[in-house]
Amino acid sequence: MEHDQNLGTADPSLIRDMLIGSGYSEKAVDYYLTKSNMGSIPEADQVTAMTGTCGDTMKVFLKIDHGRIEDAKIQVLGCPGAVSSAMAALDLIKGKTIEEARKLTEGDIFRTLESLPVQKHHCISLSVRTVQKALEDYLGHNGGAPKEDH
Repeated sequence: MEHDQNLGTADPSLIRDMLIGSGYSEKAVDYYLTKSNMGSIPEADQVTAMTGTCGDTMKVFLKIDHGRIEDAKIQVLGCPGAVSSAMAALDLIKGKTIEEARKLTEGDIFRTLESLPVQKHHCISLSVRTVQKALEDYLGHNGGAPKEDH
């Protein structure tokens, strides 16, 4: 786990080689290195955080307009598997309706990432659970229906 925490300061080509050698696909490594969905949304309609049994923590920010996920960002405190999984999960729900996004599965993320070390598969599960909880929380705060006025 120590090497996971020090990856941020290393040369990206060394990180890429190390992660590929550990069983991550090129696509998973790209998600980790670019962190395309990392961040927050100041005026988010929903913010939900979860911590997995491994200690990885994810905080999802959703901007929803007329029942559609207009934007989604996430903050991740965790390993490359957690970051890659979270980035892929948000790519898969952006632009979708809430109902479409609620159908997100671990298989969807795994197919998107193509390969992740077996010991990191729980990261995919945490990503799905965090997104699903955010969507459920949003619906719960809005009487089970998307907010229409933004």
